[in-house]
Amino acid sequence: MLSPDLLHVFVYGTLKPGEYFYPRYCEGKVVASVEAIALGTLYDLPMGYPALTPGEDPVYGYVLSFADFGVLAALDELEGYDPDGSPLLNEYERSLTTVYDLNREPLGQAWLYWMATKQAEQLGGTRLAYGRWTGRNLPQKVSQ
Repeated sequence: MLSPDLLHVFVYGTLKPGEYFYPRYCEGKVVASVEAIALGTLYDLPMGYPALTPGEDPVYGYVLSFADFGVLAALDELEGYDPDGSPLLNEYERSLTTVYDLNREPLGQAWLYWMATKQAEQLGGTRLAYGRWTGRNLPQKVSQ
């Protein structure tokens, strides 16, 4: 189970350990990291990062746990999410979701950045049927 005293964020793209933005936003701040599954549909976007949309397929990533809840503001900025802004202007939305271990046992709730399916498709996203994304060979595409 996830500790209620920590901030938990499910990451499935450039914030995963070993991926492009992990060193800048997470390294030295993460107090625990566990491989996990969230439910949705995963798309690879042509900009060099993924989008998780509503769905029922397993999407593989990590739950990153932080002692500093202030990290969420930096992640919101990276993900183009303004909690006080219009959902029409946000690149991603953020909500709490149930996450699971790799045996599909519930771990608890974690924050998740997700995108509307229509938006992912309009951006030219390609569905990743196996629910796994890596951009290790694509960091030059990421523009942040």
